[in-house]
Amino acid sequence: MSTITRTLSNFWRVGFKDYFHQLNYIGDTKAGTLIGTDRFGNKYFENNEELPLRTRWVDYKKHDFDAAQIEPGWHAWMSYAVDKAPSQDPLLAYSRRSWEDTDAKTIPNYTLTRGAYKPYSTSKSKITMWEPTAVERK
Repeated sequence: MSTITRTLSNFWRVGFKDYFHQLNYIGDTKAGTLIGTDRFGNKYFENNEELPLRTRWVDYKKHDFDAAQIEPGWHAWMSYAVDKAPSQDPLLAYSRRSWEDTDAKTIPNYTLTRGAYKPYSTSKSKITMWEPTAVERK
């Protein structure tokens, strides 16, 4: 939770519209510099005056956001694995590979849904469950 002075100063910095947008989607107000935008339209911000490890954040384009919508280069920057953002480092910048589709789309995270990956074994199990056999009484 933010202090009232920090919240009011961020209100003056970001403006009325972005203030309520941030409260709605990230539950806090933050003001920072726009570092870059990825091919999906997500905006990445940084403010070094924030608390440690809370200086970088993303504003998702879609309101139904999922962490799988972040590109790998931006994910490395967001998790402090690299210092330079993909907009500043050509090695982290996205480049389309020959086997990829031409349209930009993400693969949603299907964990805990019916579409989740469920492995199955094709070999016979070495351990069998004990099944009790009941002998008929005479």
